[in-house]
Amino acid sequence: MLYMKPTLLLVLLLAVAGGPVLAQQNDDPTLTIAVEAFRKALIDPTQANLDKLTMNELTYGHSSGMIQDKAAFEQALLSGASDFVSIDLSQQTMHVVGNTAWVRHIFSAITNDGGKPGEAHLSVLTVWMKQKGQWKLLARQAVKVQS
Repeated sequence: MLYMKPTLLLVLLLAVAGGPVLAQQNDDPTLTIAVEAFRKALIDPTQANLDKLTMNELTYGHSSGMIQDKAAFEQALLSGASDFVSIDLSQQTMHVVGNTAWVRHIFSAITNDGGKPGEAHLSVLTVWMKQKGQWKLLARQAVKVQS
């Protein structure tokens, strides 16, 4: 093993070291579009765009520990109790398995919840299901980013 050709050794190292990273980069352009549409819907929510992007069985977990169903999640956004001024998603990874996918990213936002300015810096995991050719959010859980 010590006398392996350098190119073979390089290929093996890349396969071992890069394999897990590559496995997480299972991009689906339609999923990427749905995630971006959801980001925009959080900033400018309407009943129609929220309904189009979320499943009826939605469970939406906040970094505070609060968990909302679809009705409570939509009500908070539509009433302004939860108000996103801007949202930036970074370090996004996704993996698709059949008609289900998970997406992870860092979620940085400027908020104005109930008229009170604030910021959010979260690590978010979302679970999506594809129904009739459309990705819909089934679950979301956030945790505060450790500084």
